[in-house]
Amino acid sequence: MEIPKEEYILRCTSACAGCSASLALRYVLKACGPDIALVVPACCTSVIQGIYPNTAFNVPVYNIAFASAAACASGMIAGFRKQKKNTKVVVFAGDGGTVDIGIQAMSGAFERGTDFLYICYDNEAYGNTGMQRSGATPLGAATTTTPAGKNEWKKDLDRIVEAHNPPYLATACSAYPKDLFNKVKKALSIKGPKFIHILAPCPPGWRYPTEKSVEIGKLAVKSGVWVLYEREYGKLTINGPSKAAIIKPSPLSDYIKMQGRFKTAEAEQISKMEQRILANQNRLALEEKGIC
Repeated sequence: MEIPKEEYILRCTSACAGCSASLALRYVLKACGPDIALVVPACCTSVIQGIYPNTAFNVPVYNIAFASAAACASGMIAGFRKQKKNTKVVVFAGDGGTVDIGIQAMSGAFERGTDFLYICYDNEAYGNTGMQRSGATPLGAATTTTPAGKNEWKKDLDRIVEAHNPPYLATACSAYPKDLFNKVKKALSIKGPKFIHILAPCPPGWRYPTEKSVEIGKLAVKSGVWVLYEREYGKLTINGPSKAAIIKPSPLSDYIKMQGRFKTAEAEQISKMEQRILANQNRLALEEKGIC
């Protein structure tokens, strides 16, 4: 599918250099087109827009409190449909506002069957307020509130959403924009609650050079840390480079050593991460074949 030339994020955003969340949003909006209402809870994207009364976004945006994005979207979509409008409602939220603070409202919207698309861009910490630990922070990663490294596993958000049986669920990565674009287009063609989880590497939070965002994202996929797949009406399909990564993944060390946040990670933690990556890949591969 050809990606449109129209741009809905204008120049001079307030994003950090190398921000892959803004890269992801660029392709999300290209897939959505102009007839969209974007709901943004407190997160980095609240800042990327720019300072009121100016904005770098060329679509309507509703900024809302951390916990309220999905509830706000539910009301908006009901209002649009009452007016016989087909305007798309898309939540674009960070991991803190999804995995932790916003999970109740998101779960409620999915349970009610709200016809919207919820996108979580995941930089694995509370980026907007200084990179504090979130439920999405991986084992061993240092943050401003876990300077010696996190001791708990990353919350498995995708399996939580899967339990709600949405018609469409997918994972994506900012380093693979065409894959992301196609998934957003497909999601918007399906009625009901849809969910896309995007890995969005963050230079200041993950502590790597700004020009390495795409490389880091690709290493996450090639090492199996992040598996690209989609689940359409319950049927799982593993996408593109993740198929190759399941057969022959890149060493996890290639991904880990590029990020300063893992400098305090212990060898035992990295070994546990490797075991969990392998177990997750095997589980998804078997499910795709219909074995489990």
